[in-house]
Amino acid sequence: MSRKEMWHETLHTHFGQYFSVDRVLYHKKTDHQDLIIFENDALGRVMALDGVVQTTERDEFIYHEMLTHVPLLSHGAAKRVLIIGGGDGGMLREVCRHRGVEQITMVEIDAGVVEFCRQYLPNHSAGAYDDPRFTLVIDDGVNFVNQCSEKYDVIISDCTDPIGPGESLFTSDFYQGCARCLNEGGIFVAQNGVSFLQQDEAVGSYKKLSRYFKDVSFYQAAIPTYYGGIMTFAWASHHPALRQLDVATVRQRFTQSGLACRYYTPEVHTGSFALPQYLLSALQNAQ
Repeated sequence: MSRKEMWHETLHTHFGQYFSVDRVLYHKKTDHQDLIIFENDALGRVMALDGVVQTTERDEFIYHEMLTHVPLLSHGAAKRVLIIGGGDGGMLREVCRHRGVEQITMVEIDAGVVEFCRQYLPNHSAGAYDDPRFTLVIDDGVNFVNQCSEKYDVIISDCTDPIGPGESLFTSDFYQGCARCLNEGGIFVAQNGVSFLQQDEAVGSYKKLSRYFKDVSFYQAAIPTYYGGIMTFAWASHHPALRQLDVATVRQRFTQSGLACRYYTPEVHTGSFALPQYLLSALQNAQ
């Protein structure tokens, strides 16, 4: 039996993870980043940008359900949703499942990501790109939120790690623009890395977001592909009560939504805001 090719993720300097490559489906350098998608027996199709895994078919549902349903059900009446990034279509798929949402705008810097994900990761978008409520904008996320005149109820930053094109989505300029684009009672959430290994990123986001929002915190989920512990999602609004809903309220909204999820539950929703002490201590020291 011949040895399979191994692909090494390069996110961390001193250690990492390997994936066996059963078949490379796509590999190309776009104007912005190096894209590869390959098949892996354990995780299905794997997509990586600039040497960092972004998503896999096997566990993407955890990430996309948590980054979508927690803010949308916490809001309770979101009509207009803005997605920054998310070219694989998974976040769009989950937002589209909310029947009360009337308008969905997605801003993606790299048209190549959208095109190749529609072809090679069709299960991620599952037809959501054809939803009549959806508008795709090819633009830099920072530029968009600082130039647009529209307001949104929920903004989801489905960003890459703070390296390369994704770095700008962790800046004060971006957070300030998002705060400006939110309606009263709006919620901003963002992917914020694995806090045990990327604690500085979490603390940095906390400090910057706190300049523009009255209530800033994180919630979490364990996603196998993003190794090293819990993945944190930044949470920002002007109303602390939005992240302190009781289970009964969340369950009522969840039932009314008609959603059927593979990871998300009302109990997971409320429990996800309970953070480990090492992260709480780091955030307290940052104040």
